[in-house]
Amino acid sequence: MITVGCESEKRNTIRIIKMSTFFTCRLYFYILGKADTIMGCISEITGQTRLTGLLGSPVSHSKSPLMHNEAYRLLGLDYVYLCFDVPENNLQVAFEGLKKLNVAGFNCTMPDKTLMSKLVDELSPAAKIIGAVNTVVNDNGKFVGHNTDGTGYIRSLQDCGHNIVGKKMTLLGSGGAASSICVQAALDGAREIDVLSIKDNFWSKAEKLVSDINDNTDCKVNLIEMNDDSIGESVFSSDILTNATPIGMAPNTDGCLVKDSSILRPELGADLVITGEGRMDAQTAMGKVPVGIAKMAKEKGCSVFNGLYMLLYQGAEAFYLWTGKKMPTEEIKAKYFD
Repeated sequence: MITVGCESEKRNTIRIIKMSTFFTCRLYFYILGKADTIMGCISEITGQTRLTGLLGSPVSHSKSPLMHNEAYRLLGLDYVYLCFDVPENNLQVAFEGLKKLNVAGFNCTMPDKTLMSKLVDELSPAAKIIGAVNTVVNDNGKFVGHNTDGTGYIRSLQDCGHNIVGKKMTLLGSGGAASSICVQAALDGAREIDVLSIKDNFWSKAEKLVSDINDNTDCKVNLIEMNDDSIGESVFSSDILTNATPIGMAPNTDGCLVKDSSILRPELGADLVITGEGRMDAQTAMGKVPVGIAKMAKEKGCSVFNGLYMLLYQGAEAFYLWTGKKMPTEEIKAKYFD
């Protein structure tokens, strides 16, 4: 039985090596085929150009190559950023191939974030609690998994003149984005967070996340079943309301989780509303064309901020982790987000 097991492991290892070598070869020819496009983004490719990129499926719609390659060009860095359509069933092979290529690092998007957390050599504190990775950094051959989604939220919060330290937040939703926001807000000094969620198949996962945050940070996190009354009670005592659910997002912009607009009064409850509602573009980024909760909040005099810049700032954090340089976010924002 032991011999059979060993032989099976050997065959599996050989299969991974062969497939990762195949992936490496495909990646090389992919880069050659993209040479003209890449050359338009950076000054030149050298024998020392470092590779970064995005793994996920689909990825063809992503803005990440635009903003990263432009940032590399602006700072004169010898890096390039490419997208690779990698479904979850090919992720281990792709990861092994990228390790062999000694790439600088890469981003992960859906559906690869959870599995990547199991493949990397080490996890950052936030990624460990969340159980998902969106950024991988090559630290002298050790591939470390990070989750910069929450950092992107915190920086977008600061961008509109607010700070999470010592504040209470009402967080609507408990999915991937909400989990990242909740963990980073707790790590960065939030006093208390009410996580409001429906009781579905993911409730137990939310319970574990809340328990882990309470055990590992000084923030008090409460998991509350979402309904009209619980939303009202939580918002009434909060400084910040964040909608991290898909309710109200395009194309279904008619949905709204807050039914009673009277709870959105800056003098009584949350004075800042951050939401992903509407179309994720420059018009909604600063509440110019608000819908749902954002529209209601703006009519009541609350500050409104769209989650679009969370994408920019999570990318900026990944950029810093790879290069040690700060992304020129104002230039990138003006060119691709405003």
